[in-house]
Amino acid sequence: MWLNIAYAAALTAVSPLVLHRMIRHGRYRRGIGQKLLGLSSEQAAKIRGDAERTIWLHAVSVGEVNLLPELVRRLEKQHPEIALAISSSTDTGFDLARKHFGDERVFFCPLDFSWAVRRTLKNLRCEQLVLAELELWPNLIRCAQDANCSVRVINGRLSQTSAARYQQFAKVLRPTFERLDAVGCQDALAAERFVDCGVAPENVTVTGSLKFDNAPRSRDTTEVNERINWSGIDPWHRVWCFGSTQAGEEAMALRVYQSLRSKHPELRLILVPRHVERFEEVASLIQSQGLSAVRRSSNDSQYADQWESEEVILIDTIGELRHWWGVGQIATVGGSFGDRGGQNMLEPA
Repeated sequence: MWLNIAYAAALTAVSPLVLHRMIRHGRYRRGIGQKLLGLSSEQAAKIRGDAERTIWLHAVSVGEVNLLPELVRRLEKQHPEIALAISSSTDTGFDLARKHFGDERVFFCPLDFSWAVRRTLKNLRCEQLVLAELELWPNLIRCAQDANCSVRVINGRLSQTSAARYQQFAKVLRPTFERLDAVGCQDALAAERFVDCGVAPENVTVTGSLKFDNAPRSRDTTEVNERINWSGIDPWHRVWCFGSTQAGEEAMALRVYQSLRSKHPELRLILVPRHVERFEEVASLIQSQGLSAVRRSSNDSQYADQWESEEVILIDTIGELRHWWGVGQIATVGGSFGDRGGQNMLEPA
């Protein structure tokens, strides 16, 4: 009960910011009912179909959603009698999950209010809850245990900083770690930290990273070739793809591009911002530099002419970056120039 009160107080405190982002960026508007109340029996029935049991896989956003396709494919093959439900917490993650898995079994993850998660678990008839990487919500995990639903973490990661922070609040958070039935970790260090935070050693294994399973192994694919044609790339072009960019990184890329393109006329630039709400901002930034922003979302046909050096391609769509890496010969991974650490290096590699 006290957690529900704390969550409600925190939600009230940040409500002006949430309202501002709703109005200005259109964020947080979708799935409000599922987030606050949980999944209804009608919505859950559509997901379950004829299945009596469900595995619920939760991926907080785009990066975690991209971990799931191979796992979902294997589960479908090995357990066709079990329904699979996929949740995400962000609009971009939700949209990408629907692209991967279809509209009918994707929903917004409820906020960690006990009534919302309890309702979702009950209506899904959930027998397993699978969490991608690290998304440990106390009410969700406690209510899953109360419902005899095992909780498993895949691709588990836990930095030294995060582990230390969790241990500072061990009285509150250690029981959550203790309730985990299985944790598959990316490496041995993460495994040690999960144990230090309270997971039983026998429940922790090192599996490696699922990102290897889903990373493209060749640029010679239909998806990459379609984008090469769409872009109007000639054989003599040298394409620089800067993906998952954060605020400030696009401006840096444009400065570098402007300084190089007179000396290297073969150079072309593709920018892929990480967050949807920044697409318009980046388009304006490109134009302010005297360049033309060619937007992926509004150019459905391939170029009639070749790609000119004053044109910067802006990928203002979701779920395409893994293919655009294959278009470029030079890759820069966003997030690398701030304090958050870079995004997925495996796809361009």
